[in-house]
Amino acid sequence: MLILGIESSCDDTAASVVEDGRRVLSTIVASQDDIHGRYGGIVPELASRSHIEAVIPVVEGALEKAGVSLGSIDGVSVTQGPGLVGSILVGLSFAKAISFAANLPLTAVNHIESHPHAAFLYEGEEKDAPRFPFVALVVSGGHTTLLLMEGPTGYRVLGQTLDDAAGEAFDKVAKLMGLGYPGGAAIDALARQSDPGKVAFSRPYIAKGSLDFSFSGIKTAVLNHVRGLSLKDGEVIPEATIRDISAGFQGAVVDVLVDKAFWAAKRHGVGEIVVAGGVACNSRLRQRFEERARQEGVRLFIPPPRFCSDNGAMVAALGYHQLKKGMIAPLDLNARPTWDGF
Repeated sequence: MLILGIESSCDDTAASVVEDGRRVLSTIVASQDDIHGRYGGIVPELASRSHIEAVIPVVEGALEKAGVSLGSIDGVSVTQGPGLVGSILVGLSFAKAISFAANLPLTAVNHIESHPHAAFLYEGEEKDAPRFPFVALVVSGGHTTLLLMEGPTGYRVLGQTLDDAAGEAFDKVAKLMGLGYPGGAAIDALARQSDPGKVAFSRPYIAKGSLDFSFSGIKTAVLNHVRGLSLKDGEVIPEATIRDISAGFQGAVVDVLVDKAFWAAKRHGVGEIVVAGGVACNSRLRQRFEERARQEGVRLFIPPPRFCSDNGAMVAALGYHQLKKGMIAPLDLNARPTWDGF
């Protein structure tokens, strides 16, 4: 079964053709980083306008790269939420139009639920895949959520952020130190040149045993540390200091993410963990998860970076299972900027 997946929940316009929920025939992403970088964050109105310009060429590119026509597609899967309502509406409206014009079944997916399905994707040779149930950590600029994935279309929320998402904290700390937007990759690169112990920050665990997250406090701790440097007016933070702060901040955030994911797996008696979302591209996060998984004998799945950030393939993968279960969406469905508390 060939599914066309369309994703536009935030600032990336993405489309993909996926076979049987696993084999990726194409994946195309149009990034808006250059548009929003000058503003230090995503401007919703500009994001919506950019999606309008990009959605047709992105979808056409995905079909062309896959070597298929719209007539070969068996169904359309699209992100319905959560996210920026204007952005969601662009992809959703286009998917509904394709569904109506080509007489194709349509299914609408939860963006957060689709992220763990990236672990099932492969290009070229088939690879090993997670087995249900498993714990999934979805960690991105807008969300930090722990899920118990009970089946291809079923999940339970185990914990989520009470304030800033991890990726949002990375971007805000990067902006504070003048590193630009998006800031996650910049902090990762700088942190690799220092030791996390040089500038130590408290680990924000919230409470003993809690599976929820809170990163606003560590963001404030970085701000207070920078203020404590007593820089003169116009004086920039020394590069060596930025490296040390980056390593300390990143180390604290990663430790919390890793610990809580493994706590969740142990608490619910599962031996497999999936880590997905844009922050899963972080090199220290991947390293620490791999080390801990080896120590505890847990099967770990972290998709390649291109499938960690927002993409149409994960949307198509979840949509495949929904369509198999007859979860057909009506053409009058609307965007869901929030979904189950996300």
